[in-house]
Amino acid sequence: MALRNIVKTGDEVLLKPCRPVEKFDAKLGALLDDMAETMNAANGVGLAAPQVGILRRVVTIDVGEGLIELVNPVITKMSGKQEGQEGCLSFPGEWGIVERPMKVTVRAFDRHGDEFEMTGEGLLARAFCHEIDHLNGIVFTTRASHMLTPEELEQMNG
Repeated sequence: MALRNIVKTGDEVLLKPCRPVEKFDAKLGALLDDMAETMNAANGVGLAAPQVGILRRVVTIDVGEGLIELVNPVITKMSGKQEGQEGCLSFPGEWGIVERPMKVTVRAFDRHGDEFEMTGEGLLARAFCHEIDHLNGIVFTTRASHMLTPEELEQMNG
């Protein structure tokens, strides 16, 4: 496993749609391992492959309930609504108010090519949407209704 560099604001790779994974091999496993290690080292809850410069549909998420790996994820159901503070490892120090569904179901493949479905609520639903947006070349700043100033951020997190 290795730490990868996280691509930051302004890098074009963040705005490009990703290609599906076609080979479920050791290279994919190594990418997933590296992404999980990189996400944990940066204290993130999610990381998408384009954030480490790889234009493939691969995501790692850990909202405190254990590591989730999604390969070629697709959102199949959404319900409810939540509005809250969102940030991104590719946009250090930037936070915005983003509306997302409260409950999201995704269908994806694991590192071995086995298909599964998973439903998340609250923070996990937010992470599913945020990371899958990355795979489509969409960054959270374009979804934010309001970007927070340092003062607003301090008031909210007091």
